Amino acid sequence: MKLSVIILNYNVSTFLELCLQSVQKALVNIPSEIIVIDNDSKDDSCAMVRQKFPHITLIENKVNYGFPKGNNIGVEVAQGEYVCILNPDTVVAEDTFEKALNFADKQIDLGALGVKLVDGKGNFLPESKRGVPTPWVAFTKISGLYKIFPKHSGFNQYYAEQIPENGNGAVDILVGAFMLMKTQLYKQVGGFDEDCFMYSDDIDLSYTLLKKGFQNYYYSGTTVIHYKGESTAKDGKYMRRFREAMNFFYKKHFKKSSVFDVFMIIGVYYFSIIKWWQANQLVKTIPEVYIIVSTNEFIKSELQKKLSHPVLIQESTETALNYVSENPSKIVEIIIDNRLISFKKIIETIVNCDSKTTTFKILPEYSMFAVGSNSSNHLGEVIEIKI
Repeated sequence: MKLSVIILNYNVSTFLELCLQSVQKALVNIPSEIIVIDNDSKDDSCAMVRQKFPHITLIENKVNYGFPKGNNIGVEVAQGEYVCILNPDTVVAEDTFEKALNFADKQIDLGALGVKLVDGKGNFLPESKRGVPTPWVAFTKISGLYKIFPKHSGFNQYYAEQIPENGNGAVDILVGAFMLMKTQLYKQVGGFDEDCFMYSDDIDLSYTLLKKGFQNYYYSGTTVIHYKGESTAKDGKYMRRFREAMNFFYKKHFKKSSVFDVFMIIGVYYFSIIKWWQANQLVKTIPEVYIIVSTNEFIKSELQKKLSHPVLIQESTETALNYVSENPSKIVEIIIDNRLISFKKIIETIVNCDSKTTTFKILPEYSMFAVGSNSSNHLGEVIEIKI
């Protein structure tokens, strides 16, 4: 078996269903398996997987073990040559795994492989590639120096800006939303450190691989949507765990000093407050027009019953985007029917749309809901469609 896709879920049933549909289509030509580990969700996640994806391996934890242990449990039973750690709030293209595996197979010193991640509006997520957050690198981030001197090697390491968004190359740190690596290597280095509940686990694993003599890579040949914010709200608990996670990483990998501790306390509080502030500054905008890219008039009529503003139907993403360009002042939401449009084309459409007043939702082929997120700092939205 070539690949085991490991998906750790916690209370995001709808996004998990979308993710699983995209993953299934991306594994058609690959000897593979999908392993879902549920960390004691209180929603219908497990029932949904059992009913709609009975062939998928489902591990139901009776407690929330956190991100590291949850994924380690899944990798322990994985049969693939490679494992891909994948968040449940992601959407992959039909050729994502084929391309990623092809790139990975060519690297003789491969640690982990990450890909280009975008949010629900198609904005590039810079954490797709990062440098080791040493005290100096962390300072350039906190102070904003990385923005002032984006091309200077002394200041641009936090987001590994020496590698362009659409380039490929060696990087230090990858994000746990998508991490591809050899199963044997994952087990050899101990996987994610279970002493860390969440948030710095991907930094720790990436750095551990580097210290063991392996090289991590960023690969932009495929793009994956990562809605972010779905598994964790940016609340007080988030801020506390974020601080704990960063403290864990620094205490584990760097020498302890009082000056360094004070600096990191300030830095971690700064990051926590900024994330909380970003999440709470969002203002919900209601679309003036909805466009469904579909040929299904029934779905269009059902959406019209559900929504208070006009619903138009278009048969291609191109005509939908033409409407947007011809009506630049309108707030438009485009709902793309996966029965008609592939996941790869959907991702390309979202990425290529440069309208700030346009949002997107995806209607999965085998589901009766549309789901999406308008910001990487906020929970997404679901529109149910009754039959």
